[in-house]
Amino acid sequence: MSVQLETLDASVFEPPPEAIDFYVESLRLLNQSGFPFLLSGTYALSCYTGITRPTKDLDIFCKPSDAPKILSFFKGLGYHIEIEDERWIGKVWKGDNFFDVIYNISTASIPITDEWFREVYEVEVYGTTVRITPPTEFILSKLFLQDRYRYDGADVAHVILKKHDEIDWHRLLNAMELYWEVLLIHVLNFRFIYPTERECIPHWLIDELMERLQAQAQMPPAQMKICRGRLLSPRDYVVDIAEWGFADVVGKGIEEKHERHK
Repeated sequence: MSVQLETLDASVFEPPPEAIDFYVESLRLLNQSGFPFLLSGTYALSCYTGITRPTKDLDIFCKPSDAPKILSFFKGLGYHIEIEDERWIGKVWKGDNFFDVIYNISTASIPITDEWFREVYEVEVYGTTVRITPPTEFILSKLFLQDRYRYDGADVAHVILKKHDEIDWHRLLNAMELYWEVLLIHVLNFRFIYPTERECIPHWLIDELMERLQAQAQMPPAQMKICRGRLLSPRDYVVDIAEWGFADVVGKGIEEKHERHK
């Protein structure tokens, strides 16, 4: 699929005046670099829903193998490069302005792959035609952001409402295979928010997720106490790991002892 969207009026995002030239230059240079990338975040949300809000940077998605190439490209041009977290993000700075280079979902270890580039959605922003994150992958990038300070569930619900016919639900389910309960949370959230729009979610997906839930309910309790809360909020569930004996997503915790029934 290839979709050419209307030119995006970037002024609605209220970027700092001194940042506009940086954004114009950055997108032009990103195209010039030849490395595949996707513009995401607030810009993609606006393309799909019309929702606008102020933003202070650009979210640039790329494959993990291309991230150091993009960062090196800008470093060679005199920009300041920062590796904020080796697991998922780097930054390109010029003065007080920056853009993020994101190559993995920060908490869930879902890397940006060739699949993210399979569908083409293009828009002109800041005078440059760029590809934006397709609806399916945009949702995937938002599912795990659920903490006290930032919750992106509304973005997920709004994109489902506006772009449900363009979402690859099989692809989304496959990407969330290990985290299907998180997908179920957002499916139920959508159904609650829009009771008259429930048909936007395919019936087969709901049936599949509920079948998994019922099968899981028949399983005995796990022997290892695990808290997966830090997949959703790295800050809000520290106490579970530090003080309450739960294993983090990786690492050891306290093994539960269950009396065996003879």
